[in-house]
Amino acid sequence: MKSDFADETYFAAAFPLPFRVLCLVGLGILGWAMNLHGLHIWNIDAPNTLELSLSAHDGRRLTSPLPTATGWRHAPAGPPPHRAVYKVFGVYAGWTLACWVVFRVATSADAALVDGFKFVPALAVLFVLTALVCPFDVLHKHERDRFLQAVHRCLFPSPHRVYFSDVVFADIFTSFAKVLGDVWLSVWMLLPSGSLLSQPSQDGLWRWVLPTIMSIPYAVRLRQCLVEYNAPANESRRPLFNALKYASSFPVIYLSAAQRLVVSDTIALKGEAAANQPWHGEHHLFRLWLLAAAFNSLYTFWWDVTNDWGLDLLRPKYATNASPRTSVPPRPLLLPRLHSRSPLIKRPESPLDEPEAEQLAYTNAERGPHPYGLRPTLLYPLPVYPFAILVDLVLRLTWSAKLSSHLHSYAEGDLIIFWIELAEVVRRWMWVFLRVEWETVKEVEAHAPRSPPPRLVVDRGDSYRDAIPEDAEFELVPSEQHGRGSDAG
Repeated sequence: MKSDFADETYFAAAFPLPFRVLCLVGLGILGWAMNLHGLHIWNIDAPNTLELSLSAHDGRRLTSPLPTATGWRHAPAGPPPHRAVYKVFGVYAGWTLACWVVFRVATSADAALVDGFKFVPALAVLFVLTALVCPFDVLHKHERDRFLQAVHRCLFPSPHRVYFSDVVFADIFTSFAKVLGDVWLSVWMLLPSGSLLSQPSQDGLWRWVLPTIMSIPYAVRLRQCLVEYNAPANESRRPLFNALKYASSFPVIYLSAAQRLVVSDTIALKGEAAANQPWHGEHHLFRLWLLAAAFNSLYTFWWDVTNDWGLDLLRPKYATNASPRTSVPPRPLLLPRLHSRSPLIKRPESPLDEPEAEQLAYTNAERGPHPYGLRPTLLYPLPVYPFAILVDLVLRLTWSAKLSSHLHSYAEGDLIIFWIELAEVVRRWMWVFLRVEWETVKEVEAHAPRSPPPRLVVDRGDSYRDAIPEDAEFELVPSEQHGRGSDAG
């Protein structure tokens, strides 16, 4: 990167905020494609775990590792979902890059020409929004419809159930909270009265619009937690503590917006020279913001490691000792293909001709007891976990800076905030791998048979059923069904 990029004016002229928003959105699409691709490479059935196979009409799951009232549902075989997402990213990246090149060539990063060509990023954004809602079967309409359906389910969730895919989607959405605020600022910049070289002033009640927009992803995720907590089948307070995690983001966001009061009070006491100082520790609002930011960062880090990834590093000792899954040595994870032709964790084809044999997931059982702070069942190489913990801690500590809009007005704020937003996208990309892995392990362990799995046979209808013992006795009972089946015999 050229040294001139250290100058904020040059950075804003060469890479204005609307293009930065488009860039981060594109990286989010690429990250999701890489998540699905990586899980596929590691033989983790992400579509099953994430419940991506939903009916377009009733939203029901078409393939499930569990039995349903109507029998087994199987999704038709098709190409891996990451291929379509890669294609969407290719089209999106090609359009965005072409628009940026046109803008860059036309302006040559000259501040005097930037506002004269701001119609270029406006057209780029307008085309993306038009393509997203286009009703015609072009530009990967299936993927666009699934994205819009996910947005609709997150904004208007069912009061009875929240799909795991919607949970992951809403969590990814929280990582784009600052990007969502940048969308609001970009709209003002692209208006005739705005400028791409400076952020619009938000005075009066307008100062609360930006933090409110940034709070939307956390409000969505908070509501999902409350729906899970109030579900009739729920007997745990875990969703309530999870809701506390998202609720702790609101004080950080709104206390940051209130820091203008801190600046005005500081100017009255110390003069204009104190306005550009980021530290105002003597003011009670600043101390409240600092306390809220510290609590949010540490609590979210603890929740990531302990609950979202299922690791024992920060788990209380009494909980670790009482946990049945950590009181025994690591064991192979048995995955009998009882419920689906697509098991949650798939292994490469065995040289033995046993198409219905149980599948063995990769664990650390061969290495003895699991390393300190992890868990018995690990689907990724061992170095992944300590690296992920360290990266998550460092980037979680920058979380508050990303949510704190009052820090963006200081020198070199645009460049620093852009790198923080980029780092958050990378952190969330890494988080998805371990989150889906832990959900897969939980589902399999919860439904793994405690005894050897029953032998399965295939009937003429090509459906799975238990083998009938040779010495089984039968008793004729009246049928409760009506029609030709009940009239026979």
